[in-house]
Amino acid sequence: MSQALVLQTAIWQEQPEVDNPFATKHALCHGYDVYGDILTKASYSEYLYLLFKGERPNPHQALLLDKLAIVVANAGPRDHSIRAAMNGGVGGSTAAGCLMAALAVGAGQYGGAHEVFHAVNIWQFANQDIDRCQQAMTQLLANKDVDIWPPMEHVAGFDPHGVTCATIIQQSLSYLASLMPNGHLAWLLTNRMALEQMAKGTLAMTGVFAAACVDLALSAEQSEMLFLQLRLSGAAVHALEQQQLGWKKFPYVSQLIDLQQDAPQFAMPNIDEFGL
Repeated sequence: MSQALVLQTAIWQEQPEVDNPFATKHALCHGYDVYGDILTKASYSEYLYLLFKGERPNPHQALLLDKLAIVVANAGPRDHSIRAAMNGGVGGSTAAGCLMAALAVGAGQYGGAHEVFHAVNIWQFANQDIDRCQQAMTQLLANKDVDIWPPMEHVAGFDPHGVTCATIIQQSLSYLASLMPNGHLAWLLTNRMALEQMAKGTLAMTGVFAAACVDLALSAEQSEMLFLQLRLSGAAVHALEQQQLGWKKFPYVSQLIDLQQDAPQFAMPNIDEFGL
């Protein structure tokens, strides 16, 4: 007899109801009763950390994750992934379509989630050492292997076109670093200008996010996923807003459409040309 297929997961355990095997009676996340204990005793950021790490965060980690979520919740219409969601909303796409557009555009290596992946690797390798950071940056740009992703064209975590570090990035870094005085965020705050010179660009939000993830003991893969997840709220609300405003108030579309003009006239083909 063939063995029954068993789904392998250390994250989640369920106990079914006695009278219905398809309904859940108890749900455990890494051993913690989600609806019996976590629901009444934990915050969302504490639960989110438990999901990713399999353990409870300490108070400093929980607060850092909570504030980090605020920092990246809405990148604003200047961000390409937000505009992708706005395009979906004004164009009548479904809710899922708008969010998938934001995920697709926001997944890349310029201001996107995969840039966070590379930035985490830089900070982890550097381990708060300037010389090792320079080595990691050089190795990243020297790697020309092409797999799913093309080679990086700039140092991850920095904006190669930046003039000065944006005010909101400095504000975010300063506050987040105060929550982890001995962590990578604090080291980044102290050495920001020197690192910007090495990277030939200004610090980007992806670099701040990556340093926070290192302080949270997240891997590069976990950080990439978290970045995608936390930014969806901004994409959602901007898509909904543009959906309500309509295309006439959407500058990228309305100025290109003039309903007063006559429809273009197309000549009918000669059917003899097709042998009919």
